Amino acid sequence: MRWDGQSLVAEDTSALPGLTRLAGLVRSVQTPEFAGVTFHEIACKSALSRVPAQSGMPFEWTINPTRGCLHQCTYCFARKTHEYLDLDAGRDFDTQIIVKTNVVEVLRRELSRPSWKGEPVALGTNSDPYMRAEGRYRLMPGIIRALADSGTSFSILTKGPLLKRDLPLLQEASASVDVGIGVSLAFADARLQQQVEPGTPTPKARLDLIRAVADAGFECGVMAMPILPWLTDSDEHLDRLFSQLAAAGASGVTTGALHLRPGAREWFLQWLAREYPSLVGRYRDLYNGGSYASKDYRQWLAGKVRKFKLRHGLTDGAAQLRVSATAAARRGAVPPTAEASFEALPVHEPTLF
Repeated sequence: MRWDGQSLVAEDTSALPGLTRLAGLVRSVQTPEFAGVTFHEIACKSALSRVPAQSGMPFEWTINPTRGCLHQCTYCFARKTHEYLDLDAGRDFDTQIIVKTNVVEVLRRELSRPSWKGEPVALGTNSDPYMRAEGRYRLMPGIIRALADSGTSFSILTKGPLLKRDLPLLQEASASVDVGIGVSLAFADARLQQQVEPGTPTPKARLDLIRAVADAGFECGVMAMPILPWLTDSDEHLDRLFSQLAAAGASGVTTGALHLRPGAREWFLQWLAREYPSLVGRYRDLYNGGSYASKDYRQWLAGKVRKFKLRHGLTDGAAQLRVSATAAARRGAVPPTAEASFEALPVHEPTLF
């Protein structure tokens, strides 16, 4: 991954160890409300990041106001990216959070450039824009207004009920651009959920968020990912989860087996060895040293998921990530499928999936 806007180039002797070469570092902050966490506030050079074409994602651009995450999900694919800051993919990823405090100002500047063609933008693909830190920094209202004012459609994927704060603003934005909203929830068992992702809101809190999004007039797709082999792939768990999602008003659900990229793999297997040591050997066999579960397992899981989707009337749920550039089309801009480039923004980032 390249993080060109925050290149490690110049020494900053006032920074904490591991961040002495972070360009744009303004200050490092610790507060009582976030015990054990350090926020490294930076002045970023870019807000929009292009998604590599080979990713196969239904969007070309993302915005990630932060790097690192308070959710502490043991399986998070983005853990590896912290190593580019000379920080580790485990504890540092959970507690050393990079915040682009000027992201709204930079975004407005980028969206006003003639080279910007109004392609849809996805938020929540590499970091969660509504993790608890958003209550402190309040970056999302400015981002939403900047996108809507420029006629740029966008989608949001989150685990954070804090999104409810911005529902009136999102309703206002949806009058002029397409707005897609998705919630990430893969656990019906609250005890297991808190073991695997201890910094996230409870399943109940996220079900309440789905209801609020639906009540506000939005379709709300759910990312029920990852499904954990031998932990959340049973008939009982999937039936219970899909029943709860349908009752909360989810418009659809997308699932997938646990994906163990380097960085996430090591951290997750350490957790598994502590909590469920009898499963370690089975996981090693199932993944065979790679990132994906075996093809046979994935096909088995897909068949099981289809059964429960049908039972509870749920469709595929990734539609919220496929917002169209309707406003851009109305003003004659180049659609996302056309040949168009944005040379001033070469930043590439991986995505959540």
